Amino acid sequence: LLLLLLLGSCGPRLSEGLRSARRRWPVPYRRFDYRPKTDPYCQARYTFCPTGSAIPVMKEEDVIEVYRLQAPVWEFKYGDLLGHLKIMHDAVGFKSSLTGKNYTMEWYELFQLGNCTFPHLRPGMDAPFWCNQGAACFYEGIDDAHWKANGTLVLVTTISGAMFNEMAQWVKYDNETGIYYETWTVQASPDKKSTVWFDSYECSKFILRTYQKLADLGAIFKNIQTNYTSIILFSGEPVYLGNETSIFGPQGNKTLAATIRDFYNPFKPHQSVREFFVDLLKIIDRVILNHQFYLFYNLEYWFLPMKSPYLKIIYEEVPLPVGSK
Repeated sequence: LLLLLLLGSCGPRLSEGLRSARRRWPVPYRRFDYRPKTDPYCQARYTFCPTGSAIPVMKEEDVIEVYRLQAPVWEFKYGDLLGHLKIMHDAVGFKSSLTGKNYTMEWYELFQLGNCTFPHLRPGMDAPFWCNQGAACFYEGIDDAHWKANGTLVLVTTISGAMFNEMAQWVKYDNETGIYYETWTVQASPDKKSTVWFDSYECSKFILRTYQKLADLGAIFKNIQTNYTSIILFSGEPVYLGNETSIFGPQGNKTLAATIRDFYNPFKPHQSVREFFVDLLKIIDRVILNHQFYLFYNLEYWFLPMKSPYLKIIYEEVPLPVGSK
């Protein structure tokens, strides 16, 4: 997982009514009222949504099959390697009965997982620099081989063209307001009933939101088991530290700023195997031996007093939603 993550300032105004009170757990994921332009410094190893297209308007009387799609992360490059660790990527597929055309819709990082999870420490810049955005991608076709070879391609429900069009309007809103990728779920312990401090916001959560929207519109889902990947950090109650301005600005906390920069330094991209293992030892020392982690969430910094087992990848069942009548 560390190898996966190691590859690899001012934000938009918050939408009205979405500011949350401090100490509410889990901290609500914030939505914004526009998507900022990406900085040219942020470059992706693989192009985001290279064959993407606009979501079509379906005829209201169309009958559209909805498919659950799941495959190991980077299956196109590593096959089932990450599937053995249950690190899976999720998407949803559609097939029009009237036209026979297939479509795929997914949500993922614009600049790959490492950039969304850890910042760059750029010369001449006090604050860590984040290349972090996630977005929906819609394109014609379903790559059957990709999803079937090491993953899942299964029918979960059918909807009308009218329901599809309503869903498309919701996707537009969701995509324009939910703009930052959040890798980590943070909770108090491995117990299923333990307090969740922060919830992740990644590909599987988009699929779950999409299924729920379809259920709200009247879709009736099949009774099949559906599992999703979560990467969980375990921590005592988080401590709020501040935002970029309050920590790294002219009147900021210089000591705290230096501590945060020093924490993130070992997570930088590496040029040699030796450099990687030296920094890996630093990460183990800080996170496991000294119980420290600094989380950037909703454009704010938090300190996590880490607890055993520190990190866990789970692949747990989340049932399909119950459709309304």
